[in-house]
Amino acid sequence: MASREFNFDGIVGPTHNYAGLSFGNVASTSHFNSPSNPRAAALEGLAKMRLVAELGIPQAVLPPLCRPSLRLLRNLGFRGTNFEMLHSAHRANPAILGATYSASSMWTANAATVSPSPDCDDGRVHFSPANLSCLLHRSIEAEQTTAILRRIFSNNDHFCVHNPLPAGTTLADEGAANHTRLVGDSSSPGIEIFAFGRAAFDSRQPQPQKFPARQTLEASQAIARRHQLNDSRTLFVQQNPAAIDAGVFHNDVISVGNENVLLVHEQAFVDQPSKLQHLRKVFEQTCNSSLHVVEFSAREFPLEEAVKSYLFNSQLLTRSDGKMTMLCPTDCQTTPKAKACLDKLLDAKTPVDEVRYVNLRQSMNNGGGPACLRLRVCLTDEQAAAMHQGIIWTPTLHDQLVSWVGKHYREILASDDLRDPRLVDESFSAIEHLARILGLPASTLLDA
Repeated sequence: MASREFNFDGIVGPTHNYAGLSFGNVASTSHFNSPSNPRAAALEGLAKMRLVAELGIPQAVLPPLCRPSLRLLRNLGFRGTNFEMLHSAHRANPAILGATYSASSMWTANAATVSPSPDCDDGRVHFSPANLSCLLHRSIEAEQTTAILRRIFSNNDHFCVHNPLPAGTTLADEGAANHTRLVGDSSSPGIEIFAFGRAAFDSRQPQPQKFPARQTLEASQAIARRHQLNDSRTLFVQQNPAAIDAGVFHNDVISVGNENVLLVHEQAFVDQPSKLQHLRKVFEQTCNSSLHVVEFSAREFPLEEAVKSYLFNSQLLTRSDGKMTMLCPTDCQTTPKAKACLDKLLDAKTPVDEVRYVNLRQSMNNGGGPACLRLRVCLTDEQAAAMHQGIIWTPTLHDQLVSWVGKHYREILASDDLRDPRLVDESFSAIEHLARILGLPASTLLDA
Protein backbone atom coordinates (compact mmCIF):
# COMPACT_ATOMS: atom_id res chain seq x y z
CA MET A 1 0.00 0.00 0.00
CA ALA A 2 1.20 3.49 -0.84
CA SER A 3 2.18 5.67 2.11
CA ARG A 4 2.46 9.40 2.72
CA GLU A 5 5.01 11.18 4.85
CA PHE A 6 3.55 13.13 7.75
CA ASN A 7 5.70 15.84 9.28
CA PHE A 8 5.17 15.85 13.04
CA ASP A 9 6.39 19.23 14.24
CA GLY A 10 7.07 19.95 17.88
CA ILE A 11 5.18 22.89 19.33
CA VAL A 12 7.63 25.22 21.05
CA GLY A 13 6.88 25.21 24.78
CA PRO A 14 6.13 28.27 26.95
CA THR A 15 9.48 28.01 28.78
CA HIS A 16 11.66 28.37 25.65
CA ASN A 17 14.90 29.91 26.93
CA TYR A 18 18.62 30.16 26.25
CA ALA A 19 20.37 28.30 29.08
CA GLY A 20 23.30 27.19 26.87
CA LEU A 21 23.00 23.56 27.99
CA SER A 22 24.03 21.76 24.79
CA PHE A 23 27.83 21.41 24.69
CA GLY A 24 28.90 20.86 21.08
CA ASN A 25 26.00 22.92 19.74
CA VAL A 26 27.69 26.20 18.81
CA ALA A 27 24.50 28.26 18.54
CA SER A 28 23.20 27.03 21.89
CA THR A 29 26.32 27.92 23.83
CA SER A 30 26.87 31.23 22.03
CA HIS A 31 23.41 32.51 23.08
CA PHE A 32 23.82 31.49 26.71
CA ASN A 33 21.77 33.71 29.05
CA SER A 34 20.34 35.84 26.25
CA PRO A 35 16.66 36.75 26.75
CA SER A 36 14.31 34.63 24.66
CA ASN A 37 10.87 35.29 23.21
CA PRO A 38 8.73 32.16 23.75
CA ARG A 39 5.72 33.67 21.99
CA ALA A 40 7.70 34.51 18.85
CA ALA A 41 9.36 31.07 18.92
CA ALA A 42 6.02 29.25 19.02
CA LEU A 43 4.49 31.43 16.30
CA GLU A 44 7.52 30.94 14.04
CA GLY A 45 7.11 27.18 14.40
CA LEU A 46 3.39 27.33 13.69
CA ALA A 47 4.01 29.45 10.59
CA LYS A 48 6.39 26.79 9.29
CA MET A 49 3.77 24.09 9.83
CA ARG A 50 1.23 26.12 7.89
CA LEU A 51 3.65 26.56 5.00
CA VAL A 52 4.32 22.81 4.83
CA ALA A 53 0.59 22.07 4.91
CA GLU A 54 -0.04 24.63 2.15
CA LEU A 55 2.46 22.73 -0.02
CA GLY A 56 0.03 19.80 0.20
CA ILE A 57 2.14 17.74 2.59
CA PRO A 58 0.44 16.07 5.58
CA GLN A 59 1.31 17.92 8.77
CA ALA A 60 0.76 17.04 12.43
CA VAL A 61 1.87 18.39 15.78
CA LEU A 62 3.54 16.97 18.86
CA PRO A 63 2.87 18.73 22.17
CA PRO A 64 5.70 20.17 24.26
CA LEU A 65 6.69 18.36 27.43
CA CYS A 66 5.57 20.01 30.63
CA ARG A 67 8.23 22.24 32.12
CA PRO A 68 9.68 22.94 34.61
CA SER A 69 10.23 19.32 35.60
CA LEU A 70 9.47 19.47 39.30
CA ARG A 71 9.99 15.71 39.41
CA LEU A 72 13.63 16.24 38.42
CA LEU A 73 14.11 18.75 41.23
CA ARG A 74 12.66 16.34 43.77
CA ASN A 75 14.77 13.48 42.40
CA LEU A 76 17.84 15.66 42.93
CA GLY A 77 16.92 16.20 46.58
CA PHE A 78 15.29 19.63 46.48
CA ARG A 79 12.33 20.03 48.83
CA GLY A 80 9.64 22.49 49.85
CA THR A 81 7.32 24.68 47.82
CA ASN A 82 7.85 25.39 44.13
CA PHE A 83 9.39 28.71 45.09
CA GLU A 84 11.77 27.06 47.56
CA MET A 85 12.84 24.34 45.15
CA LEU A 86 13.47 26.81 42.30
CA HIS A 87 15.62 29.06 44.46
CA SER A 88 17.48 26.14 46.03
CA ALA A 89 18.26 24.72 42.61
CA HIS A 90 19.50 28.09 41.40
CA ARG A 91 21.77 28.43 44.43
CA ALA A 92 23.11 24.92 43.95
CA ASN A 93 23.79 25.39 40.21
CA PRO A 94 21.89 27.56 37.71
CA ALA A 95 22.45 24.86 35.09
CA ILE A 96 20.21 22.49 37.06
CA LEU A 97 17.44 25.06 37.05
CA GLY A 98 17.96 25.57 33.32
CA ALA A 99 17.65 21.83 32.74
CA THR A 100 14.30 21.66 34.52
CA TYR A 101 12.93 24.45 32.31
CA SER A 102 14.40 23.28 29.00
CA ALA A 103 11.96 23.40 26.06
CA SER A 104 14.23 21.19 23.94
CA SER A 105 11.44 18.68 23.24
CA MET A 106 10.44 21.16 20.50
CA TRP A 107 13.13 19.50 18.35
CA THR A 108 11.17 16.37 17.57
CA ALA A 109 13.87 15.06 15.23
CA ASN A 110 15.35 13.85 18.52
CA ALA A 111 12.10 12.38 19.83
CA ALA A 112 12.48 8.96 18.21
CA THR A 113 13.72 6.91 15.27
CA VAL A 114 10.86 5.80 13.01
CA SER A 115 10.82 2.94 10.49
CA PRO A 116 7.83 2.70 8.11
CA SER A 117 5.94 -0.56 7.74
CA PRO A 118 7.41 -1.57 4.32
CA ASP A 119 10.86 -1.74 5.93
CA CYS A 120 9.87 -3.84 8.97
CA ASP A 121 9.41 -7.61 8.90
CA ASP A 122 6.15 -7.51 10.88
CA GLY A 123 4.55 -4.85 8.64
CA ARG A 124 4.07 -2.32 11.44
CA VAL A 125 5.46 1.18 11.90
CA HIS A 126 8.17 1.03 14.57
CA PHE A 127 9.13 3.87 16.91
CA SER A 128 12.15 3.89 19.22
CA PRO A 129 12.02 6.92 21.53
CA ALA A 130 15.53 8.31 21.98
CA ASN A 131 17.12 8.02 25.41
CA LEU A 132 19.12 11.25 24.83
CA SER A 133 21.41 10.14 27.63
CA CYS A 134 24.31 12.47 26.81
CA LEU A 135 22.74 15.59 28.34
CA LEU A 136 20.73 15.97 31.55
CA HIS A 137 18.10 18.34 30.18
CA ARG A 138 17.34 15.99 27.30
CA SER A 139 17.64 12.68 29.16
CA ILE A 140 14.53 13.53 31.19
CA GLU A 141 12.43 13.65 28.02
CA ALA A 142 12.41 9.96 27.11
CA GLU A 143 9.78 8.66 29.53
CA GLN A 144 7.14 11.24 28.72
CA THR A 145 7.89 11.20 24.99
CA THR A 146 7.25 7.45 25.05
CA ALA A 147 3.93 7.97 26.83
CA ILE A 148 2.81 10.59 24.29
CA LEU A 149 3.78 8.45 21.29
CA ARG A 150 1.93 5.48 22.76
CA ARG A 151 -1.16 7.62 23.22
CA ILE A 152 -1.05 8.89 19.61
CA PHE A 153 -0.06 5.55 18.06
CA SER A 154 -2.01 3.26 20.36
CA ASN A 155 -3.21 0.70 17.79
CA ASN A 156 -0.86 -2.25 18.18
CA ASP A 157 -2.02 -3.78 14.92
CA HIS A 158 -0.40 -0.90 13.07
CA PHE A 159 2.22 0.52 15.42
CA CYS A 160 4.93 -0.61 17.81
CA VAL A 161 6.30 2.01 20.20
CA HIS A 162 9.33 0.51 21.93
CA ASN A 163 10.84 1.53 25.22
CA PRO A 164 13.90 3.80 24.94
CA LEU A 165 17.21 1.96 24.92
CA PRO A 166 18.88 1.65 28.33
CA ALA A 167 20.55 4.93 29.28
CA GLY A 168 24.30 5.24 29.44
CA THR A 169 27.29 5.96 27.26
CA THR A 170 27.26 2.62 25.42
CA LEU A 171 23.76 2.93 23.96
CA ALA A 172 23.51 6.72 23.61
CA ASP A 173 20.76 7.44 21.12
CA GLU A 174 19.73 10.85 19.71
CA GLY A 175 16.84 9.75 17.48
CA ALA A 176 15.98 10.60 13.90
CA ALA A 177 18.52 13.44 13.73
CA ASN A 178 21.04 10.68 12.94
CA HIS A 179 18.77 8.62 10.69
CA THR A 180 17.90 8.97 6.99
CA ARG A 181 15.57 6.90 4.84
CA LEU A 182 15.83 6.76 1.05
CA VAL A 183 13.29 5.03 -1.17
CA GLY A 184 12.27 4.68 -4.79
CA ASP A 185 8.48 4.73 -4.36
CA SER A 186 6.21 5.09 -1.37
CA SER A 187 4.92 1.52 -1.32
CA SER A 188 8.31 -0.23 -1.48
CA PRO A 189 10.92 -0.99 1.19
CA GLY A 190 13.51 1.74 1.62
CA ILE A 191 17.13 2.01 2.65
CA GLU A 192 17.67 3.14 6.24
CA ILE A 193 20.94 4.92 7.00
CA PHE A 194 22.13 5.24 10.58
CA ALA A 195 24.88 7.78 11.28
CA PHE A 196 26.91 7.29 14.45
CA GLY A 197 29.65 9.32 16.07
CA ARG A 198 31.54 6.61 17.90
CA ALA A 199 31.73 2.87 18.50
CA ALA A 200 31.48 2.31 22.25
CA PHE A 201 33.09 -1.15 22.06
CA ASP A 202 35.89 -0.23 19.65
CA SER A 203 38.25 2.51 20.80
CA ARG A 204 40.28 2.12 17.58
CA GLN A 205 37.62 4.06 15.67
CA PRO A 206 38.44 7.76 15.08
CA GLN A 207 37.08 10.12 17.73
CA PRO A 208 36.43 13.88 17.85
CA GLN A 209 38.81 15.85 20.06
CA LYS A 210 36.77 18.94 20.95
CA PHE A 211 33.09 17.99 21.20
CA PRO A 212 31.43 14.69 22.19
CA ALA A 213 30.16 12.13 19.71
CA ARG A 214 26.59 11.63 20.88
CA GLN A 215 25.29 8.66 18.87
CA THR A 216 26.87 5.22 19.23
CA LEU A 217 27.08 2.46 16.66
CA GLU A 218 25.75 0.02 19.24
CA ALA A 219 22.58 2.09 19.77
CA SER A 220 21.95 2.33 16.02
CA GLN A 221 22.43 -1.42 15.58
CA ALA A 222 20.03 -2.16 18.43
CA ILE A 223 17.34 0.03 16.87
CA ALA A 224 17.75 -1.68 13.49
CA ARG A 225 17.32 -5.07 15.18
CA ARG A 226 14.24 -4.12 17.19
CA HIS A 227 12.64 -2.52 14.11
CA GLN A 228 13.17 -5.82 12.26
CA LEU A 229 15.03 -4.19 9.38
CA ASN A 230 16.59 -6.17 6.57
CA ASP A 231 20.39 -6.20 6.83
CA SER A 232 20.84 -5.71 3.09
CA ARG A 233 18.85 -2.45 3.20
CA THR A 234 20.41 -1.06 6.39
CA LEU A 235 23.62 1.00 6.37
CA PHE A 236 25.74 2.30 9.24
CA VAL A 237 28.06 5.23 8.53
CA GLN A 238 30.34 7.04 10.93
CA GLN A 239 30.30 10.82 11.25
CA ASN A 240 33.55 12.56 10.41
CA PRO A 241 35.16 13.56 13.74
CA ALA A 242 36.31 16.84 12.16
CA ALA A 243 32.69 17.67 11.39
CA ILE A 244 31.63 16.97 14.98
CA ASP A 245 34.42 19.23 16.22
CA ALA A 246 33.17 21.94 13.86
CA GLY A 247 29.74 21.85 15.54
CA VAL A 248 27.98 19.04 13.66
CA PHE A 249 26.52 17.50 16.81
CA HIS A 250 23.86 15.60 14.81
CA ASN A 251 24.05 14.24 11.29
CA ASP A 252 21.11 16.38 10.16
CA VAL A 253 23.44 19.39 10.40
CA ILE A 254 25.62 17.99 7.59
CA SER A 255 23.35 15.92 5.30
CA VAL A 256 19.70 15.60 4.33
CA GLY A 257 17.93 12.97 2.26
CA ASN A 258 14.45 12.40 0.89
CA GLU A 259 13.23 9.58 -1.33
CA ASN A 260 15.82 9.44 -4.19
CA VAL A 261 17.80 12.58 -3.28
CA LEU A 262 20.73 12.93 -0.87
CA LEU A 263 22.47 16.24 -0.19
CA VAL A 264 25.71 15.87 1.70
CA HIS A 265 28.88 17.76 2.57
CA GLU A 266 32.06 16.02 1.44
CA GLN A 267 33.32 15.97 5.06
CA ALA A 268 30.20 14.41 6.56
CA PHE A 269 31.36 10.80 6.95
CA VAL A 270 34.44 8.68 7.50
CA ASP A 271 35.57 7.01 4.25
CA GLN A 272 32.86 8.92 2.42
CA PRO A 273 33.67 8.05 -1.24
CA SER A 274 33.36 4.31 -0.65
CA LYS A 275 30.27 4.74 1.54
CA LEU A 276 28.48 6.76 -1.16
CA GLN A 277 29.52 4.27 -3.84
CA HIS A 278 28.07 1.43 -1.76
CA LEU A 279 24.89 3.42 -1.09
CA ARG A 280 24.33 4.05 -4.80
CA LYS A 281 24.75 0.35 -5.52
CA VAL A 282 22.34 -0.74 -2.77
CA PHE A 283 19.79 1.88 -3.85
CA GLU A 284 19.93 0.78 -7.46
CA GLN A 285 19.52 -2.88 -6.51
CA THR A 286 16.74 -2.23 -3.99
CA CYS A 287 14.79 0.52 -5.70
CA ASN A 288 15.54 -0.29 -9.35
CA SER A 289 16.41 3.34 -10.02
CA SER A 290 19.25 5.82 -9.61
CA LEU A 291 20.02 7.91 -6.55
CA HIS A 292 20.62 11.63 -6.96
CA VAL A 293 23.62 12.52 -4.75
CA VAL A 294 24.60 16.19 -4.57
CA GLU A 295 27.89 16.56 -2.72
CA PHE A 296 29.20 19.98 -1.71
CA SER A 297 32.96 20.32 -1.35
CA ALA A 298 34.78 21.94 1.55
CA ARG A 299 36.23 24.45 -0.89
CA GLU A 300 32.84 25.73 -2.03
CA PHE A 301 31.18 25.29 1.37
CA PRO A 302 33.47 25.15 4.44
CA LEU A 303 32.23 23.21 7.46
CA GLU A 304 31.95 26.41 9.49
CA GLU A 305 29.65 27.94 6.86
CA ALA A 306 27.52 24.79 6.79
CA VAL A 307 27.07 24.94 10.57
CA LYS A 308 26.41 28.69 10.54
CA SER A 309 23.76 28.57 7.82
CA TYR A 310 22.15 25.22 8.70
CA LEU A 311 21.63 24.51 5.01
CA PHE A 312 21.62 20.74 5.58
CA ASN A 313 19.11 21.14 8.41
CA SER A 314 16.54 22.12 5.81
CA GLN A 315 13.51 20.00 4.98
CA LEU A 316 13.34 18.21 1.64
CA LEU A 317 9.63 17.82 0.89
CA THR A 318 7.96 15.91 -1.94
CA ARG A 319 4.98 17.72 -3.43
CA SER A 320 1.99 16.05 -5.05
CA ASP A 321 3.53 16.62 -8.50
CA GLY A 322 6.52 14.46 -7.54
CA LYS A 323 8.94 17.38 -7.44
CA MET A 324 10.66 18.53 -4.26
CA THR A 325 10.76 21.76 -2.29
CA MET A 326 13.70 22.54 -0.04
CA LEU A 327 12.56 24.48 3.03
CA CYS A 328 15.57 26.40 4.35
CA PRO A 329 16.21 28.75 7.28
CA THR A 330 16.52 32.40 6.26
CA ASP A 331 20.18 32.23 7.32
CA CYS A 332 20.86 30.50 4.00
CA GLN A 333 19.82 33.69 2.20
CA THR A 334 22.33 35.79 4.11
CA THR A 335 25.22 33.30 3.93
CA PRO A 336 26.67 33.78 0.42
CA LYS A 337 28.24 30.34 0.09
CA ALA A 338 25.06 28.64 1.28
CA LYS A 339 23.06 30.61 -1.28
CA ALA A 340 25.52 29.61 -4.00
CA CYS A 341 25.12 25.95 -3.04
CA LEU A 342 21.35 26.24 -3.29
CA ASP A 343 21.69 27.83 -6.73
CA LYS A 344 23.90 24.89 -7.73
CA LEU A 345 21.28 22.48 -6.45
CA LEU A 346 18.52 24.08 -8.51
CA ASP A 347 20.72 23.88 -11.60
CA ALA A 348 21.41 20.18 -11.04
CA LYS A 349 19.21 17.55 -12.66
CA THR A 350 17.38 16.39 -9.54
CA PRO A 351 13.72 16.46 -8.43
CA VAL A 352 14.48 19.55 -6.29
CA ASP A 353 13.12 22.52 -8.26
CA GLU A 354 12.15 24.99 -5.55
CA VAL A 355 13.69 26.61 -2.47
CA ARG A 356 11.57 28.30 0.20
CA TYR A 357 12.87 30.21 3.21
CA VAL A 358 11.37 30.26 6.68
CA ASN A 359 12.17 32.49 9.66
CA LEU A 360 13.01 30.39 12.73
CA ARG A 361 15.24 32.90 14.50
CA GLN A 362 14.26 31.85 18.03
CA SER A 363 14.89 28.16 17.36
CA MET A 364 18.06 28.83 15.36
CA ASN A 365 19.53 30.77 18.29
CA ASN A 366 19.42 27.50 20.21
CA GLY A 367 20.78 25.42 17.34
CA GLY A 368 17.59 24.06 15.77
CA GLY A 369 16.58 24.60 12.15
CA PRO A 370 13.58 23.39 10.10
CA ALA A 371 14.59 19.72 10.16
CA CYS A 372 15.20 19.74 13.92
CA LEU A 373 11.59 20.73 14.51
CA ARG A 374 9.99 17.77 12.73
CA LEU A 375 9.77 13.99 12.97
CA ARG A 376 9.06 12.20 9.70
CA VAL A 377 6.44 9.42 9.91
CA CYS A 378 5.42 7.54 6.74
CA LEU A 379 1.90 6.15 7.01
CA THR A 380 -0.59 4.39 4.78
CA ASP A 381 -4.12 5.79 4.75
CA GLU A 382 -5.23 2.98 7.06
CA GLN A 383 -2.42 3.71 9.50
CA ALA A 384 -3.12 7.44 9.40
CA ALA A 385 -6.77 6.75 10.26
CA ALA A 386 -5.66 4.55 13.19
CA MET A 387 -3.63 7.24 14.96
CA HIS A 388 -5.08 9.91 17.24
CA GLN A 389 -6.75 12.46 14.96
CA GLY A 390 -6.55 15.52 17.21
CA ILE A 391 -2.92 16.19 16.36
CA ILE A 392 -3.42 16.43 12.57
CA TRP A 393 -2.91 19.97 11.27
CA THR A 394 -5.95 21.79 9.93
CA PRO A 395 -6.59 25.52 9.44
CA THR A 396 -8.92 25.38 12.44
CA LEU A 397 -6.29 23.75 14.65
CA HIS A 398 -3.76 26.33 13.48
CA ASP A 399 -6.02 29.19 14.52
CA GLN A 400 -6.66 27.53 17.89
CA LEU A 401 -2.94 27.13 18.52
CA VAL A 402 -2.14 30.71 17.54
CA SER A 403 -4.81 31.93 19.96
CA TRP A 404 -3.50 29.58 22.65
CA VAL A 405 0.04 30.92 22.27
CA GLY A 406 -1.20 34.50 22.47
CA LYS A 407 -3.01 33.72 25.72
CA HIS A 408 -0.35 31.71 27.55
CA TYR A 409 3.13 32.71 26.31
CA ARG A 410 5.42 35.46 27.52
CA GLU A 411 7.15 37.74 25.04
CA ILE A 412 10.38 37.95 27.04
CA LEU A 413 11.95 35.28 29.23
CA ALA A 414 15.22 36.10 30.97
CA SER A 415 17.35 33.76 33.07
CA ASP A 416 16.16 35.37 36.34
CA ASP A 417 12.55 34.61 35.35
CA LEU A 418 13.20 30.90 35.83
CA ARG A 419 13.02 31.48 39.60
CA ASP A 420 9.54 32.99 39.31
CA PRO A 421 6.95 30.50 40.65
CA ARG A 422 4.31 32.21 38.54
CA LEU A 423 6.05 30.82 35.46
CA VAL A 424 5.38 27.32 36.80
CA ASP A 425 1.67 28.00 37.06
CA GLU A 426 1.58 29.69 33.65
CA SER A 427 3.32 26.77 31.98
CA PHE A 428 1.18 24.08 33.60
CA SER A 429 -2.01 26.01 32.78
CA ALA A 430 -0.90 26.30 29.14
CA ILE A 431 -0.26 22.54 28.89
CA GLU A 432 -3.65 21.70 30.41
CA HIS A 433 -5.35 23.97 27.87
CA LEU A 434 -3.35 22.44 25.01
CA ALA A 435 -4.41 18.93 26.06
CA ARG A 436 -8.04 19.96 25.60
CA ILE A 437 -7.31 21.44 22.17
CA LEU A 438 -5.55 18.27 20.98
CA GLY A 439 -8.03 15.89 22.64
CA LEU A 440 -5.34 14.24 24.76
CA PRO A 441 -5.58 13.39 28.48
CA ALA A 442 -3.99 16.17 30.52
CA SER A 443 -2.22 13.52 32.60
CA THR A 444 -0.30 12.36 29.54
CA LEU A 445 1.11 15.83 28.93
CA LEU A 446 1.63 16.88 32.54
CA ASP A 447 3.37 13.73 33.73
CA ALA A 448 4.75 10.53 32.27
